[in-house]
Amino acid sequence: MSESSAGRDNRLSGERRRELHAALAGYYAILDRDDRDLAELLVSAAGARVLQVRIKPGSAAEVLAVARMAREVTRAHGALLVVNDRLDIALAVEADAVHLGQDDLSLEGAQKVASGRLAIGISTHNLDQVERAVVGGADYLGFGPVYATGTKENPDPIAGVDMLRAAVRLAGEVPIIAIGGITPERGEEVAAAGAAGAAAIASVNGAADPAAAGRALATWWRMPPLP
Repeated sequence: MSESSAGRDNRLSGERRRELHAALAGYYAILDRDDRDLAELLVSAAGARVLQVRIKPGSAAEVLAVARMAREVTRAHGALLVVNDRLDIALAVEADAVHLGQDDLSLEGAQKVASGRLAIGISTHNLDQVERAVVGGADYLGFGPVYATGTKENPDPIAGVDMLRAAVRLAGEVPIIAIGGITPERGEEVAAAGAAGAAAIASVNGAADPAAAGRALATWWRMPPLP
């Protein structure tokens, strides 16, 4: 497979890509509401090194306000900031990455606008989408839903752990973040499937102790893989 010219011309520097890959390992936090206390907790006590702002539904003004707050929090704690869907807002707040869905701005279009100023992650739901994103030069991928999820109104078909494992093989050096129905208990088989990390919303943000839930999920990436 060969990358498109846009992908080659607009990639992150090697140093920034290594920083991104290191931060993606383990628990990938998602901030789904305007809550500074939660944002602080996820990147401090819960130990996430990446925080994605995902406000749905939300106006541009609402997302911008949360993204600005999250940028302050992530800088204070040395974490990376990702903005979901909105490349314009990601650039405005000097985020580290934008995460795009299949119906958002195309990867090639985002690369042309971003010009290497931030990383670009792509949500994928099947192996064809994984291949296209890798060929196009995505910096990392989200893949799922691995399990049933209640955080999307119209979720894609459940991919399952076997397809996650196949996606990891297909993606090669491009890291994959598993998403969709991830719980601390399910982290074991997600890590064993080769995912670089796992994103969780309900099982962490909605937990009685979000910090403990986030740490429990991250634990599986510090253990040897299953045989």
